Amino acid sequence: MQTTSPRAVREREITARVDLCRPDGRLNPDAVGWSRTPLHRANIRGWGRTMRWDYWCVTSPEMVFAFSASSLDYLAGESAFFLDRRTGRQVGARGLLVPAHGVSFSQRSGEGSVRIGAGAVRINVDETAAGTRLRLRSASLEADLLVHRVPGRESLSLVVPWSPRRFQYTVKDVGRPAEGTVRVEGRTRTFSAGSALATLDLGRGRWPSPIIWNWGAAAGRPGGRDVALQIGGKWTDGTGSVENGLFLDGRLHKISEELVWRYDTTDWHAPWHVTGDRVDLSFTPEHVRESDVRRALYMRSREAQAFGHYKGTVVADDGETVEIDGLYGWAEEVYRRW
Repeated sequence: MQTTSPRAVREREITARVDLCRPDGRLNPDAVGWSRTPLHRANIRGWGRTMRWDYWCVTSPEMVFAFSASSLDYLAGESAFFLDRRTGRQVGARGLLVPAHGVSFSQRSGEGSVRIGAGAVRINVDETAAGTRLRLRSASLEADLLVHRVPGRESLSLVVPWSPRRFQYTVKDVGRPAEGTVRVEGRTRTFSAGSALATLDLGRGRWPSPIIWNWGAAAGRPGGRDVALQIGGKWTDGTGSVENGLFLDGRLHKISEELVWRYDTTDWHAPWHVTGDRVDLSFTPEHVRESDVRRALYMRSREAQAFGHYKGTVVADDGETVEIDGLYGWAEEVYRRW
């Protein structure tokens, strides 16, 4: 079911730590809801389209660096992407491990580590006293970045319940300050503190197949104010959960409505529009990254991720209409079948 008009949903805020699953592996009803900090323990047992991933994207006025570490029961995937915003040049790396080995994922966001220790792209994510350290090594890309932890800064955690056996826990931590280096085909590029911002998309769950989703995020400091957007669509429609929010100076303003996404799938460079009762945004792409990967007879991953600028308005919890003008981020459509 795809939303064609905004639809309000009733969501529950979770304020205490909770297990995602019951002892039998099914979704814990007490876990359904959203929180301002990561409170869920992803205690998923057994097999059955179990998806685990950590996706990080670091942006600056000059460049973008992103990578994904993922596991699907019997296989693991890793990918990395670098974009020079001034020239439009992009460099990528990708790998697949079948069977998955040398792979581990934390059960709770912000605690422990993530590892892909084999394959074409080696990934290490470690929570340290200074923040989250991101390290990656491949033939074309190497990275060593520190994403700072800001005291009191909120994120958005959410459980999407398709059924007791199909569910997803996600964490969207948008616009944390970052610094470090990325080595691109032998040349070192520097992300500087004060201008680089990092966003995490963490996922743990059991998915239906096929699935399609929209995701958008953006962050910046217009006029010295810390502003970030987190919006999504399609994959959550009809579940009673939505991953939409506005962050102002580190505080989450939860937007409990299914948003309407409009864009041209024949021209990803054309403007996108995302609307709702509290959201009226246009997105103008600056660069589009596309991929369509097929493996065996049953697996397919198709995506179009556009980087560019958001403009429009979002209404905060207290009724303030927040003007969004030129906030840099991305919007995407992704299709998965496995």
